[in-house]
Amino acid sequence: MHWESLYWPNQCCRYSGRPFSQGHLVKQGSSHGQKQARCKAGETPVSIRYGTAYLALPADPAIFEMAVRALAEGHSSRATARIVRGDKDAVCTWLDRAAQHCRLVRLYLWRDLHGIECQLADLWSFVHTKQHQLPFARLYDATYGDAWVWVAFAPVWRLVVAFVIGKRTQQSADLLLDRGLHVTDAHIPFFTSHQLPEYRRALLHAYGRWHQPQRQGNRGRYPKPLLLPPPGLL
Repeated sequence: MHWESLYWPNQCCRYSGRPFSQGHLVKQGSSHGQKQARCKAGETPVSIRYGTAYLALPADPAIFEMAVRALAEGHSSRATARIVRGDKDAVCTWLDRAAQHCRLVRLYLWRDLHGIECQLADLWSFVHTKQHQLPFARLYDATYGDAWVWVAFAPVWRLVVAFVIGKRTQQSADLLLDRGLHVTDAHIPFFTSHQLPEYRRALLHAYGRWHQPQRQGNRGRYPKPLLLPPPGLL
């Protein structure tokens, strides 16, 4: 974190979004050990950690970074807690903090990706409790039980373009293709899958075009609109 990555977040100000040197920001000491700055056009200070995963972090940044690196290398939450000599619940909280920030960065940067090939897959797992014990766990949380990780993977880039965590339903498949369509350009990639029926409908949901058939005769209702695949979607 350095001063040039800091900007004034007040959207009502004409200097909003400008880096430190281009705006009217000046250094103004620190608060709770965190350096902060103030805009000459406003009185509210802003922390140098604004817009990062370190903002209002109730832990040593070095330990937080070490824990995130260990988790990224595949260590479990308990193993990471032993490495940093911390608590497992704290490590889980740090993982969620880092993941939320990574998601914001990804949504900002991933735009108009030109996908050539996309592999669709779904992986089984469970949240807290397996399905056969679900009647007892449902009293605590409706999301417990079987969970499926829906993944859209671009093998050329070795990149997970989109993913969804949910049940094995058509709604989850539609959401996966919607998220993939949101970050790619107009080109339709070559899709491969294990022929789960939900994928076929999800592809039509994402790339299909509505067509209104002509009415036969001059009376009666118009036929219902049909969702048809474009020429590039076979």
